[in-house]
Amino acid sequence: MSNPTLQAFFLGRALATAIGEKVEEAFTAGMSNVGRFDAEQREWLHRFVEDVFEQAQSSQVNVSSSDSTDAEVGEDLQATIDNLRAEIAQVRVALQQYRASS
Repeated sequence: MSNPTLQAFFLGRALATAIGEKVEEAFTAGMSNVGRFDAEQREWLHRFVEDVFEQAQSSQVNVSSSDSTDAEVGEDLQATIDNLRAEIAQVRVALQQYRASS
């Protein structure tokens, strides 16, 4: 087959197929990375929540075993809540920055 038009057609078709395969591979890899990141973030958040609950329970045990007044307990609880809110805000900012860079 020495017909240049026919050769160009098959060359173009092969090129389109190869490009399509590469795009599909890149998309699949990208989605895999997004899924992995999402799973890691969910696991991190799950561990974070567990740590917070454990800390809250140990604080509650410490508070109930000590001779603290109700005002001191309220202040400590509010400080803990404020610290948790600040940490959550930091995590949200970091997550937004990561998503913006992706």
